[in-house]
Amino acid sequence: MAWDHHGMTKRWALAAVAVTLLAGACAGGDEPSAETSPEPTGTVASSPSPSSTAPPERPPAEEATLDELAGVRVRLTEVATVDRPVAMAVRPGHDQLFVAERGGRVVVIDDGEVLPEPLLEVETTTDGERGLLGLAFSPDGDRLYVDYTDAEGDTRVEEHRMGEGAAEVQPGEPRTLLRVAQPFSNHNGGHLAFGPDGLLYVGLGDGGGGGDPEGNAQNTETLLGSILRIDPTAQGDAPYGIPGDNPFVGGGGRGEIYVYGLRNPWRFSFDRATDDLWIADVGQNAIEEIDRLPAGSAAGANMGWPFLEGTRRYEGEPPPDAVPPVYEYNHDEGFSVTGGFVYRGERIPGLRGAYVFGDLGTARLWALAADGNGGLGRHDLGVGVEEVTLASFGEDAEGELYVLSLAGPVLRLDPA
Repeated sequence: MAWDHHGMTKRWALAAVAVTLLAGACAGGDEPSAETSPEPTGTVASSPSPSSTAPPERPPAEEATLDELAGVRVRLTEVATVDRPVAMAVRPGHDQLFVAERGGRVVVIDDGEVLPEPLLEVETTTDGERGLLGLAFSPDGDRLYVDYTDAEGDTRVEEHRMGEGAAEVQPGEPRTLLRVAQPFSNHNGGHLAFGPDGLLYVGLGDGGGGGDPEGNAQNTETLLGSILRIDPTAQGDAPYGIPGDNPFVGGGGRGEIYVYGLRNPWRFSFDRATDDLWIADVGQNAIEEIDRLPAGSAAGANMGWPFLEGTRRYEGEPPPDAVPPVYEYNHDEGFSVTGGFVYRGERIPGLRGAYVFGDLGTARLWALAADGNGGLGRHDLGVGVEEVTLASFGEDAEGELYVLSLAGPVLRLDPA
């Protein structure tokens, strides 16, 4: 999870705070789980199921520069406070914010008020880095998908049918799409997002322990250490479909895998103007990285872990096809990256086209923008949350950004 960490004395002091908040998260070698569970498998689908809603209007693909960001002034406005928020989603066609609490509830924020009854609650465990970790609505808003670790500590992705009300789930049992055995209690990934193609993307860490001891990230016969791409619609007896253009459909790995070689992708997102895929991958001992895969280039991308930690060699001979990060920083500046979004909203014009992200430890908000030399540079936006609490970012239907702090606040990024 994002609170995965290693480092020096100061880092461990900060991590102690995180342990108090999170009931004990750690990045190192944990005892493997004795439980194993079958992974439901899909069937190859020739094309994704059509969505009944038109895609949102694409905003201009503006690109921010560091010089422009120097004049940007922002503030964080508290919207509501909930219990250990870790992920946020909006339901297409509705204004409410849906927030996943790590303890297992999805709560609804309606015009700044937290509704008294949760939308749903799942049975999870919160030891290590486990819990309710991600949620996403289908493009038509009819289905809600959640990603959490179950009572055995394994990753489970479920589908819930939404009711007629904006914040109402239909009665009945949820449908399980995936159950993936997790050998350790950390590096669960857990992020869910629908891509511009209408397909569901699922983030999974390398299974945990230190240094990928089971070699999962480079093993395309396991789902761990990857971002999956599936059609969540049931295909006969199969719980989901596998798009026919996924990179390993023809062999060489699990058909669900889209991107691999990841350590612990703690939040990824699609730029709503360009369709580029941005991934924040939490590092091991030294480097935190941000990856950018331009639209059309992500299929089969190998991000290099554990041969590489960022651009630094970690072990063995790096594969020649490893995709380097577009930005990295070392553990003198933070210890666990928290991925965000390319800002495409209207409220802060000078921020448009910048990738907004942060680090769990410093909990400062940063933005990446063109540095004038063909690369990206980082700008401190001058705001943040309590140290060791920056869990996640959210994006609403208008492209405005939200910040989730494990201390409780859900905040909106506004112009100062």
